[in-house]
Amino acid sequence: MSKTTTTSYDVAEHLRTPVEMAAYLEACLDEADGDAAFIAKALGDIARAKGMAQVAKDAGLSRESLYKALSGERSPDFDTILKVVGALGLKLHAEAPGGRLRASTSRPRSRTAKRRAA
Repeated sequence: MSKTTTTSYDVAEHLRTPVEMAAYLEACLDEADGDAAFIAKALGDIARAKGMAQVAKDAGLSRESLYKALSGERSPDFDTILKVVGALGLKLHAEAPGGRLRASTSRPRSRTAKRRAA
């Protein structure tokens, strides 16, 4: 009988392009079920794929604090999340339930439009 050999899987090795990174984060956001530490860990995976030292520099954080914030062992502050997302070159967006935003039939007028009408 032969021995089975296993290797550890590291998702960071498979996140090569910004499109792959964004798709991974989107999938993690869908699966997180409100778990901020899970999202932080996903951002940590993406940061490792991109290079933790460069992401830390771009986010204005030390490498050590970035590792701690994105370890998945705690929930980092939202401003840290925003800094990291920006440093990764990604954007967060909101989507209405059902996946489509509905345009309102009547739009509120801007202040300028109200002044002109007066």
